[in-house]
Amino acid sequence: MPAFSLTRLDDDLWIATRPLKLVVGDVGCRMTVIRLPDGDLFVHSPVALDEPTRAALDALGRVRWLVGPSKVHHFYLGDWARAYPEAVLVGAPGLPEKRQDLRFQHVLHETSSLPFDGVLPRRLFEGAPLMNEVVFLHPPSRTLLLTDLAFHLPPGARNEARLFHWLVGATGRFGPHRVVRLGIRDRAAARRSLADILRWDFERVIMSHGDVLASGGKQAMRAAFAFLGAAG
Repeated sequence: MPAFSLTRLDDDLWIATRPLKLVVGDVGCRMTVIRLPDGDLFVHSPVALDEPTRAALDALGRVRWLVGPSKVHHFYLGDWARAYPEAVLVGAPGLPEKRQDLRFQHVLHETSSLPFDGVLPRRLFEGAPLMNEVVFLHPPSRTLLLTDLAFHLPPGARNEARLFHWLVGATGRFGPHRVVRLGIRDRAAARRSLADILRWDFERVIMSHGDVLASGGKQAMRAAFAFLGAAG
């Protein structure tokens, strides 16, 4: 089995980083896998499914939850749902309407109740309706899970979509690029969401694009979203 199939970051926490070749270049993408206390696997923002990845996952536990955490991160959900027909498909608000070819059993509304809520706190980042990104926390590892709200392309990082990242202002920094900022239509709602997220205890930040931020996550989030105004 190739060593790159899954990478362990902490107890019960793994990632898989894969290419994602778009017209602007290879922006990369990342999946996060969490083993819940009952032994089932929570698969956040699935990447392309291949046999080595599937074998690595099946060795860890039962794939129970397939999560599309935003209206943008859904490309591979159909393949995963077909590969794991007994898994529960969960989507961000608006995603079931966008992907009517898939049958979502749950939607991540703020008022919805899901079995993993007690172990994986979540918050819809409001005010950015084109994304409707739902942010998760893995408390045991003090890890925040994002998709597109922040990119992390530190100086010297591998970058195969240089022109795109430069144009949107993502190069050499952690935080939301220009397109994400423009997509925030209601800054007051975004501030409220950010304030709730900053009340969580986290150090690491996993995002879909760029490098994992291993430490200083809360300070980095506060600084990156300072343009919204005070968030508590």
